[in-house]
Amino acid sequence: MAESQKGKILIAAPSLFDFFRRTVVLIVEHTEQGAFGVILNRRADADVVELVPDLGPLVERGAPLWVGGPVSPDAIVVIGEYEEAGLSAGAVTERIGVVDPDGDAEVVRARVFVGHAGWGPGQLDEELAGDAWIAQDLVPEDVFAEGDLWAEAVARRGGDYALLATMPDDPSLN
Repeated sequence: MAESQKGKILIAAPSLFDFFRRTVVLIVEHTEQGAFGVILNRRADADVVELVPDLGPLVERGAPLWVGGPVSPDAIVVIGEYEEAGLSAGAVTERIGVVDPDGDAEVVRARVFVGHAGWGPGQLDEELAGDAWIAQDLVPEDVFAEGDLWAEAVARRGGDYALLATMPDDPSLN
C-alpha cells in the first residue's frame, strides 16, 4: 500500500466524468483493506430533520443533508468538528472525526451524509497512481463548505491549478 490518505481530501481530476465528477472527498480511513470517505460537496434535496429527525440536535435548524457517496445510500455518516477529535467515535484529523449520534462527546458542529465512497484493497492507490485524484491536506473548513469547494480546493494548489479552478462545470458551454 502507498501512503495512507486518511485525513486528506481527494479532488476529482477534470478527466473524471463518472459519479465523482468535480467532487471533493474526505478520506476517513485508508488501510491495506481499502478506503472509506465521504463526498463533501454534493448537497441532497432534503433537510437532515426531514429524513433523520433524531439527528436534529447535532445540526443547525434547516441544515441540508449531503450525499456522501454511492455506497450504502441508506446509511448515515456524521462527520463533526471537535475541540479534540480524540473525543470522537473515530478521529480523522486533529479536530475532525466521525460522530456517534448516541455518544456524549461535545461536537462543535456536524454535517450529516447519506451513503459513502468506498474503495477495495489497492483500488484507491491505483486511482491515485492513474491521476484520477489530486490529494491534498484537509482544511477543516472544507468539511462545512457551502460554495464551489472543488474550485476552491483546486485553486489552493496555485500555479497552473489556479487556471484549472476557473474551468466551468460544462466546458462545452464556454
